[in-house]
Amino acid sequence: MLALSRLADFARLVRLAARMIAGRRYWIAPFLPLLWIGFQVFRLVVALRPDDYGASEAQTILIGFPLVVLAIGLGVKVIAGEIDRRTLEIAYTVPGGAHQVWLAKLAAAVVLLTAALALLALATFLFCTEFPLDALYGAMQGAIVYLVVSMALSALFKSEAVGALASAAVLTLNLVIQGGAQLRISPFWNPEAMPNADPADLLAWTVQNRIGFVLAILAVVALGFGRAERREKLLGG
Repeated sequence: MLALSRLADFARLVRLAARMIAGRRYWIAPFLPLLWIGFQVFRLVVALRPDDYGASEAQTILIGFPLVVLAIGLGVKVIAGEIDRRTLEIAYTVPGGAHQVWLAKLAAAVVLLTAALALLALATFLFCTEFPLDALYGAMQGAIVYLVVSMALSALFKSEAVGALASAAVLTLNLVIQGGAQLRISPFWNPEAMPNADPADLLAWTVQNRIGFVLAILAVVALGFGRAERREKLLGG
């Protein structure tokens, strides 16, 4: 019973955190990326794109990109949202430390991203192309990476707007460097885009990429929280 009570309390906390990062109608946020799928379908209908989408494009173009954009929009509000609303001092009075607030907001963001992922996957399957299930993990990995990167950058610059611009610059640089190639050091690593690779090598590269970015995400979260815990630095002008 105690475990259930704690779980219910955490669920309420996550719901309140979702309202803080996505507004009172936070449930709308997961539906916004569907506009991107609608645009892609429109391109096919009016022949702006001559070819149908393939399975290799599901992870990055159809699902991953709109999910990353949503992740950046949510990530900048995790810490910098308190700065912009001038409620940061209240967060520092929370029992257990301000990081409890940030963790609840990150959890809420992950829940919203998971809901958006499910909707994007369904729309992609119905209107664009079939795809393997591991494409969902790959898309979510990129989104989580940019969720925490945008959180850390917005905390560094003490502004949602500047954090969003900096995150967009990092994303653009990531996409330019990657180009049409598949880099194992990219959060957008897509094994489906390498059909001619040796299966054993492809599996090894994929495992390296997935484990590497789990560690990278944890490191960025630690750095972002470390920055946020420096009370005098954040509250200073």
